Amino acid sequence: MSLGDGKNVLVFVEVVDGAPVNNAMEALGLGRELAQAKGEEVCAVVIGPDLDAAAEACAKGGADKVFTVAQDAWQLEAYASILGQLIEKYAPALVLAAANQNGKDLEALLADRFNTVAVSDLVGARIEDGALIMTTPLYGGGVWNDVKVEGHPKFATVRSGTGKKVPAEEATSGEIVKEDVSPEADLLRTKIADTVKEVAETVNLEEAEIVVVGGRGMGSKENFKLVHDLADVLGGVVGGTRPVVEDEWVPHPQQVGQSGKIVSPKFYVGCGVSGATQHLTGILGSDFILAINKDEEAPIFDVADCGIVGDVNVIIPLLMDEFKKAKQA
Repeated sequence: MSLGDGKNVLVFVEVVDGAPVNNAMEALGLGRELAQAKGEEVCAVVIGPDLDAAAEACAKGGADKVFTVAQDAWQLEAYASILGQLIEKYAPALVLAAANQNGKDLEALLADRFNTVAVSDLVGARIEDGALIMTTPLYGGGVWNDVKVEGHPKFATVRSGTGKKVPAEEATSGEIVKEDVSPEADLLRTKIADTVKEVAETVNLEEAEIVVVGGRGMGSKENFKLVHDLADVLGGVVGGTRPVVEDEWVPHPQQVGQSGKIVSPKFYVGCGVSGATQHLTGILGSDFILAINKDEEAPIFDVADCGIVGDVNVIIPLLMDEFKKAKQA
């Protein structure tokens, strides 16, 4: 089905361990900007168990209204069904979610339900002459493309670092509304028997403020230990480029880039990372990029705020010594 002319922005805010996902709160910030540009409201939807803290965070984080739905932990079809019913009830013009795996799967199912399309990985959005223009990357991030989608509702996922969370000093006081909605039984085709977390999945790259990424320039899996050591000194988390993941130096959940995790930390360190387009696309939301590579022509230096040319296996120990001294000062 499809809806007529919609109004307002609806943002699905994913909740993990009782707290809203950072990327989803950024999507809420973007939704607020777009809604304000049209004189409309932005509403957040949180689904799951133990929602009090997450709902309060959304109410203070820019949402005019927060719809809460008590439900078991994540199950794609159940959450899509609940959100679909809320969309039919409130008829928003735009539905946003974080551009992570769950957000992309959810928006794809919803777009099918409403006979429209879902735009993935927004890196920007604006209102022009009353119309919504969404910007997305193409060709591994080498080209940015403006997209205009006809009809309502529109669906899109927001890449990490694109939206800005509402700062604490600008906290809002949105209304929290409990919704009594259950999944539609005929749409539940999958039953989750058990969930097993890989150890690497406890490394939350998308939420981290400091990310240290190693590339093939580290030389070997043994040398890659230096990346872990540097991350420990900085209090950050470790990621890897696609070649490093393919060589099994780090597990796949720690891959950073277009085909892995999109990160937007305050501080990114690339160790032996040359800067393939698909990797750079995944780190451009970083506040500060430090690159270390022996090749002064490496593409990563084009986006780095600070670059060091030299042998990464020599430079990392020197950096660790300096960071340790700075901590002790």
